[in-house]
Order: sequence, then C-alpha cells, then structure tokens
Amino acid sequence: MNTAAQKLTQSNAILNFCKNLSPHIKLPAGVSIMNPFADAEAWQLAETFYTRFYNDHHPRTFIFGINPGRFGGGVTGIPFTDPIRLKEVCGIDNDLPKKAELSSHFIYAVVEAYGGAKAFYYDFYITAMSPLGFTKDGVNLNYYDDKELLKDSEPFILQSINEQLDTIATTREHCFCLGEGTNYKIFQKINAKHGFFKEIIPLPHPRWVMQYRRKKVDEYVKVYLEKLRRSL
Repeated sequence: MNTAAQKLTQSNAILNFCKNLSPHIKLPAGVSIMNPFADAEAWQLAETFYTRFYNDHHPRTFIFGINPGRFGGGVTGIPFTDPIRLKEVCGIDNDLPKKAELSSHFIYAVVEAYGGAKAFYYDFYITAMSPLGFTKDGVNLNYYDDKELLKDSEPFILQSINEQLDTIATTREHCFCLGEGTNYKIFQKINAKHGFFKEIIPLPHPRWVMQYRRKKVDEYVKVYLEKLRRSL
C-alpha cells in the first residue's frame, strides 16, 4: 500500500474504488454490465454503509465473491446485501423493493452469528473477483459462465484486485474465496501467476448452501465462523 493511500480512511479508499470503476470489456451478445454505482440511490446507500462501518484505518481481511447479483449488491452497491438486510441488520433505511436474495440471507446469518454488522465489518471487507455484475437476457451471469466473457474480463479483474490492494489496508497473508469450485480454481490460477496473497481459503458459496444444503445452514454458518475467526 502506497504512502498516499495510507492517509485515506478505509471508507474513502473503498468508495473511491467503486466510484472509478470503468471496465473496458468486450461483451458477448446479450450480455450487459450491471453497475449499481451509476445509480444515484445505490451510490448514496453505499456511501452511507461504508462511512458507517469503515470510517477508520483498521486493516480488513478480504473476502472475494464471484460478481454482484441483481437482488443484492447489484441494486444496493454493497456485496451480498439485499435491501432487506441493509435495513434490518445494517440499520440503513432504503426505498428499494424489498426483494430477498438467497446469498444475502446466508451471509447475514454469518454476520449476526459473528456478533453483528459492526463486529463483522470491522474485521472483513467483502468484494468480488468482478466488482461489477453481469446479466444475460435479464438473468444473472457469472463472469466465468461465458468463455468469451471470462477471457475479456480478466484484465478488469486483475486491475480491480490490484487497485484494492494498493489502497485498502489488508493482509497479504491470506484472503477468502466464496465458492470452492470454479471461482476458487480461477482465483488460484490468477494468484499463482501474480502473487496477490500467500493463501486463498475457500468457503462454500452462500447460494450453493441455500439451494442445496438449506437444512444444514446452521452447520455451514459454524464452518464460516470457525475459518473466519481462525484467520485473525
């Protein structure tokens, strides 16, 4: 992290990063970029959130998701945070449609088990391999679901990781990856080449848990808590 960046609070560094996202990606037919920060309401909510929970110089451990979805970070500007959790757990009122997102439901079960939003966000910063989302024909699309998109989005992914590591105080010892399959494999490959972190710790993806292991949510929350706490 450079000297100039050290003067920034974590909230300022994060918001500067979000505000200046400008990907130059050749999009396949039918694919669109989802940038919540271009929306005035979402930007205001993101400002409120990051100012409330990150207005300090305390280093956070990074947690990398895949990319924002339409009902969570894609509308609120805050990863894995749907309008319901933003209001009920983070205490930030909003006029967005109160649609639930499965991944947000799980992440905030972890947040609350950890001790609440203030405690969790003091230790962790959630971002994504691609901090902007994608849709294809109006449906969520992961950056790796389309071979062309995967190839063409890599420079944006690398740039995003580098910019965050340059300005947001963190440890290079380890980070977490949400998803033990494709997202983890891609991140491992990129990290082996560029040396961002000494270790990437995979966690079951929240949506996978909610779709395929819903009856065992409490067990997976415990898995998260054990690994997150052990990393500090």
